[in-house]
Amino acid sequence: MSLTIPSRTVLVTGAAKRLGREIALALAKDGWRVAVHYRDSLEDATKTVADCKELAGASAAFRANLSNETAVRNLLPSVIREFGQVDAVVNSASTFEQDTAATFGFAAMEKHMRSNAGAGILLAQALYEHVKERGGDARGVVVNLLDQKLWNQNPDFLSYTLSKVALEAANTVLAMALAPQIRVVGVAPGLTLTSHLLTDEEFEARHKLSPLGRSSTSADVAATVKFAMDNQSITGTTLLVDGGQHLMKFDRDFSLLCPLEVKLHR
Repeated sequence: MSLTIPSRTVLVTGAAKRLGREIALALAKDGWRVAVHYRDSLEDATKTVADCKELAGASAAFRANLSNETAVRNLLPSVIREFGQVDAVVNSASTFEQDTAATFGFAAMEKHMRSNAGAGILLAQALYEHVKERGGDARGVVVNLLDQKLWNQNPDFLSYTLSKVALEAANTVLAMALAPQIRVVGVAPGLTLTSHLLTDEEFEARHKLSPLGRSSTSADVAATVKFAMDNQSITGTTLLVDGGQHLMKFDRDFSLLCPLEVKLHR
């Protein structure tokens, strides 16, 4: 006699492409129904939904500007209307723009704080209210994507760093405030994917800068997110998955290291 496992639904922000997409696909493969959040990348979101459906049988895309409070507050109710219930939120979407102490301003700080910290807190709040309304033994989990940079700080991307520091602090506060209905766990990758700031050769060289000789891959990060979601004893802490990069001192962000600095760290 086979037992039917109830369907679980997860909202993954920034799931249209890059790391968010890889997390969405990994969770779909694990049987989760995936709500794919996107802001502007409709074509990519549609592709992610189609791929998730092949794996899990149920997925849908949801558009929202995470810097807009009303849009964020409307996001989880939209997912609930589509799937009936939500069991988890993975906050993967992130604004990542360069500024320094010399160029810092309120506008840049607010832009990063709204989308990188505020949105995640509001979604945790919404999930808590939803789970509490379901009553009984209903439980949920929030996973916040952070950055090894928080344990190995440098002067680059100041507003981004401040926003991730705020989200990391929220892990602790929310884990206490929303228990026992909601667990809150951080996952902090190292250098995982390349960007327009790096050539393929530069990315490969920087990816090797760690005690283990490699940083995190998308598969590593997705596996850690799944572990955080499945392990019922983890809350209020952050799992670093970076090959040990947080143990090494970098004076600049990976994307801004000069070739000489890369050679010196080898």
